[in-house]
Amino acid sequence: MELRHLRYFLVLSEELHFGKAAKRLFISQPPLSRQIKELEQELGITLFLRDNKRVTLTDAGHYFAEEAANTLKQLDFAKQQAAQIHESLAGEVRIGYISSIDKQKLGKLIQQLQTHYPYLQTKLYELSSDRQIDALNNRQMDIGIIRAPSLSPNLTVEKLYDDGFALVYASDYTLPEDLSRLTALPFISYHADYAPMYHQQMLSCCAQLGFIPNLRHACNNIASILELVHVGSGITIVPQSVRMQYQHLHLNFLNLEEPSLRTDILLAYAKEQKHPAFAVLRDLIKTLFSA
Repeated sequence: MELRHLRYFLVLSEELHFGKAAKRLFISQPPLSRQIKELEQELGITLFLRDNKRVTLTDAGHYFAEEAANTLKQLDFAKQQAAQIHESLAGEVRIGYISSIDKQKLGKLIQQLQTHYPYLQTKLYELSSDRQIDALNNRQMDIGIIRAPSLSPNLTVEKLYDDGFALVYASDYTLPEDLSRLTALPFISYHADYAPMYHQQMLSCCAQLGFIPNLRHACNNIASILELVHVGSGITIVPQSVRMQYQHLHLNFLNLEEPSLRTDILLAYAKEQKHPAFAVLRDLIKTLFSA
């Protein structure tokens, strides 16, 4: 049995007329009749009842038509997936991001990538901007979402949105009128050696508020920092954009309105891109994360 037998049979099962079916298949009627006869002989069953006026499917013919249609659909699907694998879209894509970005948007990004490339494996890395830049320069990642500035001449950067900073403290703490008194409170920050640029920005924010941070605890992600503030272990400075992600915690946010303290969130990638999914990935990130 060959695929043409199935295709000829399905067209005839729809038309129920040898002349019309042959016309659709761009063949003459005798070859079509011969192909159907060969199929019936191989199966050992009668698929069609024929008389001078009409052609009808037998019960066995009805069943075989449904199964043959499903078989051809599965074959077409397999061809599409094989083509994607052949085009290298069944490998992996490595995405870095800073911990302050919206995780719901990150989830939507992965869902949409799965829709476009169901065999593409996504690897996510929550890293500081400095470490992402190193990884991008060394081709250990394909694309990253970082906080400005990016000082690498090897990377292309595109602005996604800008973000300010906020002082965060537990909801049962009363903020003093003289913010210099905040120096007495434990301060929770990123590790200075993990995110040096962010650490410097945090110090600038504290100076703007008029106090020197009492650096007592250090973490390497926003979630851990805010959990410690939530339980009363100290205060912190974080990007304003994280507020909506942590509404379940008992926290107060005091936004810093000084324009000079705002920073750009950037999409960063190597200038020469060869990953076959890169263009789609870049467009999806820009659509989801751009303000």
